[in-house]
Amino acid sequence: MSIYYSAIIYLCWASLSVLCLLVHENARLEHRDKQLMYLTFSLIALSATAEYLGVFFNGQTAYPPVVLAIVKCADYILTPMAGGALAFQLKPDKRLINVLFGLLIFNTVLQIVAAIGGWMIRIDEFNHYTRGPLYIIYIGVYLSIILIVLIQFIIYGRSFRRHNRASLYATIILGITGIMIQELAGGEVRTAYIALTISAMLLYIHFTEFTSLQMDDDLKKQQKQIDTDALTGVLSRTAYSRVIEAYGTAEALPEGLAAFTIDINGLKKINDGIGHKAGDEMICGAADCIVKALNASGSCYRTGGDEFVVLTNMDQEEADKALLLLKLETDQWHGEKVKSLSVSAGYALAADYDTITAEMLVMESDKAMYEAKAEYYQSEGKDRRKRREKRETLHKPQRFLNEIYNQGCVRA
Repeated sequence: MSIYYSAIIYLCWASLSVLCLLVHENARLEHRDKQLMYLTFSLIALSATAEYLGVFFNGQTAYPPVVLAIVKCADYILTPMAGGALAFQLKPDKRLINVLFGLLIFNTVLQIVAAIGGWMIRIDEFNHYTRGPLYIIYIGVYLSIILIVLIQFIIYGRSFRRHNRASLYATIILGITGIMIQELAGGEVRTAYIALTISAMLLYIHFTEFTSLQMDDDLKKQQKQIDTDALTGVLSRTAYSRVIEAYGTAEALPEGLAAFTIDINGLKKINDGIGHKAGDEMICGAADCIVKALNASGSCYRTGGDEFVVLTNMDQEEADKALLLLKLETDQWHGEKVKSLSVSAGYALAADYDTITAEMLVMESDKAMYEAKAEYYQSEGKDRRKRREKRETLHKPQRFLNEIYNQGCVRA
């Protein structure tokens, strides 16, 4: 028994030491989590050592009974602490922490008093110990701590994705089973600490997996925040640049790809005359109208202060209808600070070109948009064509939305 149990305890120490190295090398774990794991593994090792010494000194008449009493007192104090440390490692809420602390403090005081009075264990003249009258209280405390650990495992498991929970619950069942086998089978069966050590190892695996899942979720949230325009809620310039880059790596653009460019008319006048909050209202209003008219089959990006790009799949008839729908949406829009909204829009179809990149397709739609904007300002008595820089053309069809729209959709 002594040689067998020595080998078991050695394997526990070695396993816990390896776990400490794994924790130390894990760059994903926060400092607080590492400290809690070190504490948990240390308490398991110390309590296993105390139980091992209790087995070693039991029946050894060469040592005074007080040595055995001290060792068993340490065993009964440290063992519940090791179980409690597992619960702390799972970050319990304040109520469970208070209950757990209360039980551990009560048990520590109980063990010290019982050791002095000889009420927890009784030692005979051959230096063998048997359980005393207060041992049942210790078992009650121990079972209460196990129950708290079980509750905390269930609470903690809820934060896992569903397919990760079964193995997590199986881990705690393994640990409890090892403890109960030892308690029910008697002194010759020592399974508690090998079960606790294995549970700690499996829990570490789960914890690192959970940490990875959390980091993946955080990265997705961060990516979503980066990809979302904070003011309007449509996709951001960053998302637009990435999708244009992705199209650039493709061998050819989808034949049905359509690019729309939309720009708000008169935003500077609103910003200068009423204020930037009113300008922001116009920008948000334009984004809402664009999403309602064009975003159902594509993606809307805010690429500048008042500039939007929509990439979608449409043919010419569908694109013309989309421009008409955008006109209707902007005509019906009314804000609190700004009562009307005017936009200029143009589109270009990949099907109209033999060879073209996504970036060049957007440039073509941008030209069509500027044609519409020029007509808008001409109708307002301002000719902005002379102020616009000359752009290279691909000599292909361009289409745009004339905001006045008296004659329908006009081709550039």
